[in-house]
Amino acid sequence: MTKKDTVTIGFMLFALFFGAGNLIYPPQLGTEAGSSYWSAIAGFIITGVGLPILAVTAIAFVNDDAKALGSRVHPWFGLLFTSLIYLAIGPFFAIPRAANVAFETGIKPVIGSAGQGSSALLIFSIIFFALVFWISLNPSKIVDRIGQWLTPILLIAMVALSIASFLTFDAPMQQPTGDYSSTPFFSGFLNGYLTMDAIAGLAFGIIVVTALKERGVTDRKTTIKQTIKAGSVTAIGLIVVYGSIGWMGAKMASMGSYNNGGEILADGANILFGSFGGLLLGTIVALACFTTCIGLTVACSQFFSNTFKSVKYTHVAIVFTLISFGFTNMGLSQIIAYSVPALVFIYPLAIVLIALSFFHRLFNGSKHVYRGALILTSVIAIYDGLKAFLGAEKVKAFTNALDFLPLFAEGLGWVVPAAVGALIGGIIEIFAVSAKKKRNVTIQDASYKASS
Repeated sequence: MTKKDTVTIGFMLFALFFGAGNLIYPPQLGTEAGSSYWSAIAGFIITGVGLPILAVTAIAFVNDDAKALGSRVHPWFGLLFTSLIYLAIGPFFAIPRAANVAFETGIKPVIGSAGQGSSALLIFSIIFFALVFWISLNPSKIVDRIGQWLTPILLIAMVALSIASFLTFDAPMQQPTGDYSSTPFFSGFLNGYLTMDAIAGLAFGIIVVTALKERGVTDRKTTIKQTIKAGSVTAIGLIVVYGSIGWMGAKMASMGSYNNGGEILADGANILFGSFGGLLLGTIVALACFTTCIGLTVACSQFFSNTFKSVKYTHVAIVFTLISFGFTNMGLSQIIAYSVPALVFIYPLAIVLIALSFFHRLFNGSKHVYRGALILTSVIAIYDGLKAFLGAEKVKAFTNALDFLPLFAEGLGWVVPAAVGALIGGIIEIFAVSAKKKRNVTIQDASYKASS
Protein backbone atom coordinates (compact mmCIF):
# COMPACT_ATOMS: atom_id res chain seq x y z
CA MET A 1 0.00 0.00 0.00
CA THR A 2 1.39 3.36 -1.07
CA LYS A 3 0.19 6.79 0.06
CA LYS A 4 -1.43 7.16 -3.34
CA ASP A 5 -3.43 3.94 -2.75
CA THR A 6 -4.56 5.25 0.64
CA VAL A 7 -5.71 8.56 -0.84
CA THR A 8 -7.41 6.77 -3.75
CA ILE A 9 -9.42 4.52 -1.43
CA GLY A 10 -10.18 7.52 0.80
CA PHE A 11 -11.57 9.44 -2.19
CA MET A 12 -13.55 6.38 -3.27
CA LEU A 13 -15.13 6.13 0.18
CA PHE A 14 -15.82 9.88 0.13
CA ALA A 15 -17.62 9.43 -3.22
CA LEU A 16 -19.72 6.61 -1.75
CA PHE A 17 -20.79 8.73 1.23
CA PHE A 18 -21.15 12.02 -0.63
CA GLY A 19 -24.82 12.02 -1.59
CA ALA A 20 -28.03 13.95 -1.10
CA GLY A 21 -28.01 13.80 2.70
CA ASN A 22 -24.54 15.34 2.84
CA LEU A 23 -25.83 18.34 0.92
CA ILE A 24 -29.23 19.10 2.43
CA TYR A 25 -28.83 18.62 6.18
CA PRO A 26 -25.87 20.88 7.08
CA PRO A 27 -27.46 24.02 5.53
CA GLN A 28 -30.74 23.25 7.29
CA LEU A 29 -28.85 22.78 10.56
CA GLY A 30 -27.14 26.13 10.00
CA THR A 31 -30.38 28.05 9.55
CA GLU A 32 -31.95 26.49 12.65
CA ALA A 33 -28.89 26.53 14.93
CA GLY A 34 -27.98 30.15 14.18
CA SER A 35 -25.61 31.55 16.81
CA SER A 36 -25.23 28.04 18.29
CA TYR A 37 -23.94 26.78 14.96
CA TRP A 38 -20.45 25.64 16.01
CA SER A 39 -21.76 23.56 18.90
CA ALA A 40 -24.47 22.02 16.70
CA ILE A 41 -22.12 21.20 13.80
CA ALA A 42 -19.69 19.55 16.25
CA GLY A 43 -22.43 17.11 17.31
CA PHE A 44 -23.43 16.60 13.68
CA ILE A 45 -19.86 15.74 12.66
CA ILE A 46 -19.60 13.04 15.34
CA THR A 47 -22.53 11.07 13.91
CA GLY A 48 -22.21 12.30 10.32
CA VAL A 49 -18.47 11.70 9.98
CA GLY A 50 -17.06 9.83 12.99
CA LEU A 51 -19.64 7.04 13.08
CA PRO A 52 -19.48 6.23 9.34
CA ILE A 53 -15.69 5.83 9.54
CA LEU A 54 -16.07 3.63 12.64
CA ALA A 55 -18.70 1.57 10.80
CA VAL A 56 -16.35 0.91 7.90
CA THR A 57 -13.58 0.04 10.38
CA ALA A 58 -15.93 -2.37 12.17
CA ILE A 59 -16.37 -4.25 8.90
CA ALA A 60 -12.57 -4.33 8.58
CA PHE A 61 -12.44 -5.99 12.01
CA VAL A 62 -14.81 -8.70 10.74
CA ASN A 63 -13.01 -8.79 7.36
CA ASP A 64 -16.39 -9.61 5.83
CA ASP A 65 -19.73 -7.88 5.21
CA ALA A 66 -22.44 -6.36 7.44
CA LYS A 67 -24.35 -9.63 7.63
CA ALA A 68 -21.32 -11.32 9.22
CA LEU A 69 -21.13 -8.54 11.81
CA GLY A 70 -24.84 -8.83 12.63
CA SER A 71 -24.57 -12.62 12.82
CA ARG A 72 -22.45 -12.20 15.94
CA VAL A 73 -25.79 -11.56 17.64
CA HIS A 74 -27.71 -14.26 15.76
CA PRO A 75 -27.79 -15.38 12.09
CA TRP A 76 -31.39 -14.17 11.78
CA PHE A 77 -30.48 -10.81 13.25
CA GLY A 78 -27.62 -10.55 10.77
CA LEU A 79 -30.00 -11.17 7.86
CA LEU A 80 -32.83 -8.93 9.09
CA PHE A 81 -30.64 -6.04 10.22
CA THR A 82 -28.61 -6.03 7.00
CA SER A 83 -31.83 -6.17 4.95
CA LEU A 84 -33.15 -3.21 6.93
CA ILE A 85 -29.94 -1.29 6.21
CA TYR A 86 -30.20 -1.89 2.47
CA LEU A 87 -33.88 -0.91 2.43
CA ALA A 88 -33.04 2.31 4.31
CA ILE A 89 -30.17 3.32 2.03
CA GLY A 90 -32.19 2.13 -0.95
CA PRO A 91 -35.85 2.46 -1.96
CA PHE A 92 -37.35 3.64 1.33
CA PHE A 93 -35.22 6.69 2.13
CA ALA A 94 -31.93 7.40 0.35
CA ILE A 95 -32.99 6.88 -3.28
CA PRO A 96 -36.22 8.96 -3.05
CA ARG A 97 -34.30 11.64 -1.14
CA ALA A 98 -31.58 11.81 -3.82
CA ALA A 99 -34.19 12.02 -6.57
CA ASN A 100 -35.90 14.90 -4.75
CA VAL A 101 -32.61 16.76 -4.26
CA ALA A 102 -31.98 16.38 -8.00
CA PHE A 103 -35.40 17.95 -8.63
CA GLU A 104 -35.03 20.71 -6.01
CA THR A 105 -31.59 21.85 -7.17
CA GLY A 106 -31.53 20.95 -10.86
CA ILE A 107 -35.08 21.36 -12.15
CA LYS A 108 -37.13 23.52 -9.80
CA PRO A 109 -34.92 26.64 -10.05
CA VAL A 110 -35.14 26.44 -13.86
CA ILE A 111 -38.92 26.07 -14.20
CA GLY A 112 -39.68 28.54 -11.41
CA SER A 113 -43.30 28.71 -10.23
CA ALA A 114 -44.23 25.72 -12.42
CA GLY A 115 -42.19 23.55 -10.06
CA GLN A 116 -44.33 24.32 -7.03
CA GLY A 117 -47.06 21.82 -7.92
CA SER A 118 -46.92 18.05 -7.61
CA SER A 119 -47.31 17.48 -11.36
CA ALA A 120 -43.80 18.78 -12.13
CA LEU A 121 -42.24 16.36 -9.62
CA LEU A 122 -44.40 13.53 -11.02
CA ILE A 123 -43.26 14.11 -14.61
CA PHE A 124 -39.65 14.48 -13.51
CA SER A 125 -39.70 11.31 -11.42
CA ILE A 126 -41.25 9.26 -14.25
CA ILE A 127 -38.39 10.21 -16.58
CA PHE A 128 -35.77 10.01 -13.81
CA PHE A 129 -36.66 6.49 -12.63
CA ALA A 130 -37.23 5.17 -16.14
CA LEU A 131 -33.60 6.06 -16.85
CA VAL A 132 -32.43 4.72 -13.47
CA PHE A 133 -34.13 1.37 -14.12
CA TRP A 134 -32.90 1.14 -17.71
CA ILE A 135 -29.26 1.70 -16.75
CA SER A 136 -29.56 -0.49 -13.62
CA LEU A 137 -30.50 -3.47 -15.79
CA ASN A 138 -27.06 -3.34 -17.38
CA PRO A 139 -24.76 -1.40 -15.04
CA SER A 140 -21.48 -0.64 -16.71
CA LYS A 141 -18.28 1.22 -16.01
CA ILE A 142 -19.72 4.35 -17.61
CA VAL A 143 -21.68 5.08 -14.40
CA ASP A 144 -18.51 4.70 -12.32
CA ARG A 145 -16.59 6.92 -14.70
CA ILE A 146 -19.28 9.60 -14.63
CA GLY A 147 -19.25 9.39 -10.84
CA GLN A 148 -15.45 9.73 -10.75
CA TRP A 149 -15.72 12.95 -12.72
CA LEU A 150 -18.82 14.33 -11.04
CA THR A 151 -17.70 13.90 -7.43
CA PRO A 152 -14.54 16.04 -7.78
CA ILE A 153 -16.44 18.64 -9.81
CA LEU A 154 -19.23 18.71 -7.23
CA LEU A 155 -16.68 19.06 -4.43
CA ILE A 156 -15.01 21.97 -6.26
CA ALA A 157 -18.44 23.57 -6.77
CA MET A 158 -19.18 23.21 -3.04
CA VAL A 159 -15.83 24.77 -2.12
CA ALA A 160 -16.44 27.68 -4.53
CA LEU A 161 -19.93 28.17 -3.12
CA SER A 162 -18.60 28.12 0.44
CA ILE A 163 -15.74 30.55 -0.24
CA ALA A 164 -18.09 32.93 -2.02
CA SER A 165 -20.53 32.78 0.89
CA PHE A 166 -17.73 33.51 3.38
CA LEU A 167 -16.74 36.59 1.38
CA THR A 168 -20.26 37.80 0.56
CA PHE A 169 -22.69 36.94 3.36
CA ASP A 170 -22.10 39.24 6.31
CA ALA A 171 -25.49 39.15 8.01
CA PRO A 172 -25.33 38.32 11.75
CA MET A 173 -26.38 34.81 12.74
CA GLN A 174 -29.95 34.49 13.96
CA GLN A 175 -31.05 33.16 17.34
CA PRO A 176 -31.30 29.33 17.43
CA THR A 177 -34.74 27.81 17.03
CA GLY A 178 -36.39 24.62 18.25
CA ASP A 179 -34.21 22.12 20.10
CA TYR A 180 -31.09 24.01 19.02
CA SER A 181 -31.96 26.77 21.47
CA SER A 182 -31.58 24.44 24.48
CA THR A 183 -29.37 21.52 23.41
CA PRO A 184 -27.52 22.47 20.20
CA PHE A 185 -24.80 19.83 20.50
CA PHE A 186 -27.16 16.90 21.10
CA SER A 187 -29.61 18.18 18.48
CA GLY A 188 -26.77 18.24 15.96
CA PHE A 189 -25.71 14.77 17.13
CA LEU A 190 -29.19 13.37 16.48
CA ASN A 191 -29.55 15.18 13.15
CA GLY A 192 -26.34 13.50 12.01
CA TYR A 193 -28.41 10.28 11.94
CA LEU A 194 -30.29 11.68 8.96
CA THR A 195 -27.30 11.43 6.63
CA MET A 196 -27.66 7.64 7.01
CA ASP A 197 -23.90 7.38 6.47
CA ALA A 198 -23.23 5.24 9.55
CA ILE A 199 -25.59 2.49 8.41
CA ALA A 200 -24.38 3.00 4.84
CA GLY A 201 -20.84 2.51 6.17
CA LEU A 202 -21.82 -0.98 7.32
CA ALA A 203 -22.83 -1.75 3.73
CA PHE A 204 -19.88 0.06 2.11
CA GLY A 205 -17.25 -1.48 4.41
CA ILE A 206 -16.92 -4.62 2.31
CA ILE A 207 -16.07 -2.44 -0.71
CA VAL A 208 -13.10 -0.97 1.17
CA VAL A 209 -11.98 -4.41 2.38
CA THR A 210 -12.19 -5.72 -1.20
CA ALA A 211 -10.22 -2.73 -2.53
CA LEU A 212 -7.48 -3.41 0.03
CA LYS A 213 -7.35 -7.11 -0.89
CA GLU A 214 -6.91 -6.15 -4.54
CA ARG A 215 -3.83 -4.16 -3.46
CA GLY A 216 -2.32 -7.12 -1.62
CA VAL A 217 -3.55 -6.37 1.92
CA THR A 218 -4.86 -9.62 3.35
CA ASP A 219 -4.01 -9.83 7.06
CA ARG A 220 -6.54 -8.42 9.51
CA LYS A 221 -4.23 -6.03 11.38
CA THR A 222 -3.00 -4.28 8.24
CA THR A 223 -6.54 -4.15 6.83
CA ILE A 224 -7.75 -2.30 9.94
CA LYS A 225 -4.76 0.07 9.89
CA GLN A 226 -5.17 0.95 6.21
CA THR A 227 -8.94 1.35 6.59
CA ILE A 228 -8.40 3.91 9.35
CA LYS A 229 -5.87 5.79 7.18
CA ALA A 230 -8.19 5.88 4.16
CA GLY A 231 -11.09 6.80 6.44
CA SER A 232 -9.12 9.78 7.72
CA VAL A 233 -8.90 11.13 4.16
CA THR A 234 -12.66 10.70 3.80
CA ALA A 235 -13.30 12.35 7.16
CA ILE A 236 -11.31 15.47 6.29
CA GLY A 237 -13.29 15.94 3.06
CA LEU A 238 -16.66 15.48 4.78
CA ILE A 239 -15.78 17.82 7.66
CA VAL A 240 -14.74 20.58 5.24
CA VAL A 241 -17.97 20.21 3.23
CA TYR A 242 -20.26 20.03 6.27
CA GLY A 243 -18.63 22.93 8.04
CA SER A 244 -18.68 25.17 4.96
CA ILE A 245 -22.21 24.68 3.65
CA GLY A 246 -23.58 24.55 7.20
CA TRP A 247 -22.02 27.96 7.87
CA MET A 248 -23.59 29.23 4.63
CA GLY A 249 -26.99 28.10 5.87
CA ALA A 250 -26.46 29.92 9.16
CA LYS A 251 -25.70 33.15 7.28
CA MET A 252 -28.71 32.74 4.96
CA ALA A 253 -31.25 32.36 7.78
CA SER A 254 -32.10 36.07 7.59
CA MET A 255 -32.62 36.01 3.82
CA GLY A 256 -35.85 34.07 3.69
CA SER A 257 -37.82 31.02 4.74
CA TYR A 258 -36.71 27.62 3.46
CA ASN A 259 -38.40 24.23 3.67
CA ASN A 260 -35.23 22.16 3.30
CA GLY A 261 -31.51 22.28 2.62
CA GLY A 262 -31.99 21.77 -1.12
CA GLU A 263 -33.79 25.11 -1.35
CA ILE A 264 -31.04 26.81 0.68
CA LEU A 265 -28.29 25.54 -1.65
CA ALA A 266 -30.20 26.46 -4.80
CA ASP A 267 -31.05 29.95 -3.53
CA GLY A 268 -27.51 30.50 -2.27
CA ALA A 269 -26.05 29.57 -5.65
CA ASN A 270 -28.40 31.99 -7.40
CA ILE A 271 -27.55 34.82 -5.01
CA LEU A 272 -23.80 34.29 -5.29
CA PHE A 273 -23.35 33.35 -8.94
CA GLY A 274 -26.55 34.41 -10.65
CA SER A 275 -28.95 32.25 -12.61
CA PHE A 276 -26.21 30.58 -14.69
CA GLY A 277 -24.20 29.64 -11.60
CA GLY A 278 -27.31 28.26 -9.94
CA LEU A 279 -28.16 26.27 -13.05
CA LEU A 280 -24.63 24.87 -13.31
CA LEU A 281 -24.57 23.81 -9.64
CA GLY A 282 -28.05 22.33 -9.93
CA THR A 283 -27.07 20.31 -12.99
CA ILE A 284 -23.96 18.92 -11.31
CA VAL A 285 -25.89 18.00 -8.14
CA ALA A 286 -28.72 16.44 -10.19
CA LEU A 287 -26.29 14.27 -12.17
CA ALA A 288 -24.47 13.23 -9.00
CA CYS A 289 -27.79 12.24 -7.39
CA PHE A 290 -28.71 10.36 -10.58
CA THR A 291 -25.57 8.22 -10.48
CA THR A 292 -26.07 7.69 -6.73
CA CYS A 293 -29.60 6.38 -7.36
CA ILE A 294 -28.31 3.97 -10.01
CA GLY A 295 -25.55 2.73 -7.71
CA LEU A 296 -27.92 2.20 -4.79
CA THR A 297 -30.52 0.47 -6.96
CA VAL A 298 -27.88 -1.92 -8.28
CA ALA A 299 -26.38 -2.58 -4.82
CA CYS A 300 -29.74 -3.24 -3.17
CA SER A 301 -31.02 -5.41 -6.03
CA GLN A 302 -27.81 -7.46 -6.03
CA PHE A 303 -27.93 -7.95 -2.26
CA PHE A 304 -31.49 -9.28 -2.20
CA SER A 305 -31.17 -11.36 -5.38
CA ASN A 306 -27.94 -12.91 -4.04
CA THR A 307 -29.41 -13.48 -0.56
CA PHE A 308 -32.67 -14.97 -1.83
CA LYS A 309 -31.58 -17.10 -4.77
CA SER A 310 -35.13 -17.69 -6.05
CA VAL A 311 -35.63 -13.96 -6.72
CA LYS A 312 -34.30 -12.57 -9.99
CA TYR A 313 -32.23 -9.39 -10.05
CA THR A 314 -34.53 -7.82 -12.68
CA HIS A 315 -37.64 -8.41 -10.57
CA VAL A 316 -36.04 -6.87 -7.49
CA ALA A 317 -34.89 -3.86 -9.53
CA ILE A 318 -38.45 -3.34 -10.84
CA VAL A 319 -39.96 -3.47 -7.36
CA PHE A 320 -37.35 -1.16 -5.83
CA THR A 321 -37.67 1.34 -8.69
CA LEU A 322 -41.45 1.49 -8.25
CA ILE A 323 -41.15 1.89 -4.47
CA SER A 324 -38.57 4.64 -4.92
CA PHE A 325 -40.81 6.37 -7.46
CA GLY A 326 -43.77 6.27 -5.06
CA PHE A 327 -41.86 7.70 -2.10
CA THR A 328 -40.21 10.35 -4.27
CA ASN A 329 -43.58 11.91 -5.06
CA MET A 330 -44.21 12.53 -1.37
CA GLY A 331 -41.76 15.43 -1.63
CA LEU A 332 -38.42 16.04 0.07
CA SER A 333 -39.74 17.54 3.30
CA GLN A 334 -42.17 14.64 3.76
CA ILE A 335 -39.46 12.05 3.08
CA ILE A 336 -37.25 13.66 5.70
CA ALA A 337 -40.15 13.65 8.18
CA TYR A 338 -41.08 9.98 7.78
CA SER A 339 -37.46 8.78 7.74
CA VAL A 340 -36.75 10.21 11.21
CA PRO A 341 -38.69 7.57 13.23
CA ALA A 342 -37.00 4.72 11.38
CA LEU A 343 -33.53 6.20 11.73
CA VAL A 344 -33.79 6.98 15.45
CA PHE A 345 -34.69 3.29 15.87
CA ILE A 346 -31.97 1.88 13.60
CA TYR A 347 -29.09 4.11 14.64
CA PRO A 348 -28.75 3.12 18.32
CA LEU A 349 -28.65 -0.55 17.31
CA ALA A 350 -26.01 0.21 14.67
CA ILE A 351 -23.92 2.30 17.08
CA VAL A 352 -23.94 -0.42 19.76
CA LEU A 353 -23.10 -3.13 17.22
CA ILE A 354 -20.21 -1.02 15.88
CA ALA A 355 -18.94 -0.25 19.41
CA LEU A 356 -19.03 -3.90 20.49
CA SER A 357 -17.02 -4.92 17.43
CA PHE A 358 -14.09 -2.87 18.72
CA PHE A 359 -14.16 -4.72 22.07
CA HIS A 360 -14.97 -8.12 20.57
CA ARG A 361 -11.76 -9.78 21.80
CA LEU A 362 -12.13 -8.44 25.35
CA PHE A 363 -15.25 -10.55 25.92
CA ASN A 364 -14.22 -13.35 23.52
CA GLY A 365 -17.03 -12.50 21.13
CA SER A 366 -19.69 -13.75 23.53
CA LYS A 367 -23.13 -13.80 21.93
CA HIS A 368 -24.59 -13.15 25.38
CA VAL A 369 -22.83 -9.77 25.52
CA TYR A 370 -24.04 -8.83 22.04
CA ARG A 371 -27.59 -9.96 22.75
CA GLY A 372 -27.81 -8.35 26.19
CA ALA A 373 -26.61 -4.98 24.88
CA LEU A 374 -28.85 -4.99 21.82
CA ILE A 375 -31.98 -6.22 23.60
CA LEU A 376 -31.94 -3.36 26.12
CA THR A 377 -30.90 -0.89 23.42
CA SER A 378 -33.84 -1.95 21.26
CA VAL A 379 -36.31 -1.20 24.07
CA ILE A 380 -35.25 2.46 24.17
CA ALA A 381 -34.83 2.60 20.38
CA ILE A 382 -38.43 1.41 19.89
CA TYR A 383 -39.61 4.11 22.31
CA ASP A 384 -37.61 6.81 20.45
CA GLY A 385 -39.01 5.63 17.12
CA LEU A 386 -42.59 5.68 18.39
CA LYS A 387 -42.08 9.13 19.91
CA ALA A 388 -40.78 10.48 16.60
CA PHE A 389 -43.66 8.84 14.71
CA LEU A 390 -46.63 9.44 17.03
CA GLY A 391 -45.50 12.56 18.88
CA ALA A 392 -44.45 13.13 22.48
CA GLU A 393 -47.99 13.31 23.86
CA LYS A 394 -48.94 9.83 22.60
CA VAL A 395 -46.07 8.17 24.47
CA LYS A 396 -46.14 10.35 27.58
CA ALA A 397 -46.74 7.36 29.89
CA PHE A 398 -43.58 5.66 28.60
CA THR A 399 -41.68 8.94 28.87
CA ASN A 400 -42.56 9.26 32.55
CA ALA A 401 -41.40 5.67 33.14
CA LEU A 402 -38.07 6.10 31.37
CA ASP A 403 -37.02 9.69 32.07
CA PHE A 404 -34.82 8.58 35.01
CA LEU A 405 -32.24 7.32 32.49
CA PRO A 406 -29.11 9.45 32.01
CA LEU A 407 -29.11 11.42 28.71
CA PHE A 408 -32.76 10.47 28.16
CA ALA A 409 -33.89 14.06 27.59
CA GLU A 410 -31.11 14.51 25.02
CA GLY A 411 -32.32 11.51 22.96
CA LEU A 412 -29.50 9.23 24.08
CA GLY A 413 -31.33 7.27 26.75
CA TRP A 414 -30.15 3.99 25.18
CA VAL A 415 -26.48 4.49 26.19
CA VAL A 416 -26.71 3.25 29.81
CA PRO A 417 -29.14 0.37 29.02
CA ALA A 418 -26.71 -0.81 26.32
CA ALA A 419 -23.84 -0.86 28.83
CA VAL A 420 -26.01 -2.62 31.44
CA GLY A 421 -27.17 -5.17 28.87
CA ALA A 422 -23.58 -5.90 27.87
CA LEU A 423 -22.64 -6.32 31.56
CA ILE A 424 -25.54 -8.71 32.18
CA GLY A 425 -24.54 -10.64 29.07
CA GLY A 426 -20.98 -10.84 30.37
CA ILE A 427 -22.17 -12.26 33.71
CA ILE A 428 -24.33 -14.83 31.91
CA GLU A 429 -21.29 -15.78 29.80
CA ILE A 430 -19.18 -16.33 32.95
CA PHE A 431 -21.81 -18.66 34.41
CA ALA A 432 -22.24 -20.42 31.06
CA VAL A 433 -18.49 -21.03 30.74
CA SER A 434 -18.31 -22.23 34.35
CA ALA A 435 -21.23 -24.63 33.84
CA LYS A 436 -19.63 -25.94 30.64
CA LYS A 437 -16.36 -26.62 32.46
CA LYS A 438 -18.23 -28.52 35.20
CA ARG A 439 -20.02 -30.61 32.58
CA ASN A 440 -16.73 -31.40 30.86
CA VAL A 441 -15.17 -32.44 34.19
CA THR A 442 -18.19 -34.63 34.97
CA ILE A 443 -18.00 -36.27 31.54
CA GLN A 444 -14.26 -36.86 31.91
CA ASP A 445 -14.76 -38.40 35.37
CA ALA A 446 -17.50 -40.64 34.03
CA SER A 447 -15.30 -41.73 31.13
CA TYR A 448 -12.39 -42.43 33.49
CA LYS A 449 -14.56 -44.55 35.80
CA ALA A 450 -16.04 -46.43 32.86
CA SER A 451 -12.58 -47.19 31.46
CA SER A 452 -11.37 -48.29 34.89
